[in-house]
Amino acid sequence: MPEMSDGGARRRYSRRQVVAGAAAVGAGTALAGPVGRAAADGGTGTGTGTGTGAGEGAPGAFGPLTVRPSDRRYADLSRGANRRWTGTPDAVRLVGSADQVVAAVQEAVDTGRKPAVRSGGHCYEDFVTSDDVRLVIDTSFLDRVGYDPARRAFFIEPGARLGDAYRALYKGWGVTVPGGTCPTVGAGGHIVGGGYGALSRLHGLVVDHLYGVEAVVVDANGTARKVVATREENDPLRELLWAHTGAGGGSLGVVTRYWMRAPGAGGTDPAGLLPQPPSELLVSTVSWPWEGMTEAAFCTILRNYGRWCERNSAPGSPYASLFSQLKPAHRSAGSFSMTTQIDASVPDAAGLMDAFLAEVGRGAGIAHRVDDRRTIPWLHATTSWPGFTAPDTTMRFKAKSAYMRKGFPEDQLKAFHRHLTRDDFAGPMSLVMISAYGGRINAVSAGDTAVPQRDSVMKLHYVTFWQDAADDARHLSWIREFYQDVYAASGGVPRPGDVTDGCFVNYADADLNEARWNGSGVPWHELYFKGNYRRLQAAKARWDPRDVFRHGQSVRLPGRT
Repeated sequence: MPEMSDGGARRRYSRRQVVAGAAAVGAGTALAGPVGRAAADGGTGTGTGTGTGAGEGAPGAFGPLTVRPSDRRYADLSRGANRRWTGTPDAVRLVGSADQVVAAVQEAVDTGRKPAVRSGGHCYEDFVTSDDVRLVIDTSFLDRVGYDPARRAFFIEPGARLGDAYRALYKGWGVTVPGGTCPTVGAGGHIVGGGYGALSRLHGLVVDHLYGVEAVVVDANGTARKVVATREENDPLRELLWAHTGAGGGSLGVVTRYWMRAPGAGGTDPAGLLPQPPSELLVSTVSWPWEGMTEAAFCTILRNYGRWCERNSAPGSPYASLFSQLKPAHRSAGSFSMTTQIDASVPDAAGLMDAFLAEVGRGAGIAHRVDDRRTIPWLHATTSWPGFTAPDTTMRFKAKSAYMRKGFPEDQLKAFHRHLTRDDFAGPMSLVMISAYGGRINAVSAGDTAVPQRDSVMKLHYVTFWQDAADDARHLSWIREFYQDVYAASGGVPRPGDVTDGCFVNYADADLNEARWNGSGVPWHELYFKGNYRRLQAAKARWDPRDVFRHGQSVRLPGRT
């Protein structure tokens, strides 16, 4: 499911300078990569692109630009994708370099104004728009993607949207990162939250490939500065890098650059430093009508899907390249669907796909309808095919999440059916996206990254969309009651245990903070981070001792709740 995004006026700018040329950034590393038409034609080269990340005086650098409430642009820039939330900051600062970020953060500290950071605008809750946020630092123009030969790593700036990053990496070098499936998501929040996507069963989480990070932090004296942390064993800032492998945004500082390199990758050939995606994918979308769908048939489909995930989510599974998302929607939608992709070059890919589809529907007594099935190039499937992607939205929404270590117990199946067929609620865009998980993700230990859920077989994304503010209460009540009913046996949330394993920080859910919605006795931060939270707090104490970067679910300083 998308981690929704705004885009705004930066689209033309980003297309013009998808990849960067040589420039001095951060610690002074040289940057090189395809530029402009050379990339489109298959050539490579170096040069200075518009909006280099160098400094305030870099030729062609964008900004800084300050938008205040009297500016006609303020209404757009004071909100993100979720139209439930509109901020009232004193100003929005659009930045085009890391030095501009340092200046903006320093200004916020010196004037006592709480800052917040926006890249793609996908924050699910009001963490960037709450009333106490007085300065929004908009990094959407920090959007370059390229290769850094000095670090033998690819760089992605926080404002780059995933679709643009995939295009640049693939067209320039034939590589990618196993990130999310919505091309409009900003890399800034996606990566630091431990993002996943359709290639994660094959290659792991995107943070499993995170080599380094440049971030603007504030020390105990109130001085903002840039620091670079890498995963090198002798790097004294290595713990800061670890904290960016899943802590979520807005807790430690402002990311101004990520460097990506696959673990264990050697040599100097860029094409060998990140995963190479399949050339082509066999894709499928099937659906089941609600008409004639009994409770037994519905539960059979979900039960079969969960059991298949249990049996086929080990690292090295023959089905590692198969990613699927079962999307049971409310009955008012008329039907619900399942979307699947598999590497088309895998031996008997079509047979594997057929066997999977047959197993999910076996015994349901109701046949699926084939809505789409074809072989298409990977980049087209990833950035344009509507199976897993979603357009920018201007809707209101509320979301929740869960990790599953096993298939669905019977009480959960019945709760799913009960709330998806309620007659007192109509929501054709109200659904649960159940993603096949595991594979290479589960080959990493719980403490190797800040993401501790490393033995799950499914990941669930509950979401309801609507347009009118007058319908807020109705949709919020439905999704809250649905979620609490599914996890009634563990206090209304997916408490870590034998079957469930907590929640995903990028699908932020402020309800987890409240006892009326979370009766498990397990605090929100344990649901997200489990035993890794204390280590994150230690990183917070070192890198943000003044708690400059804070929101409703940011990592707390030690001793605070």
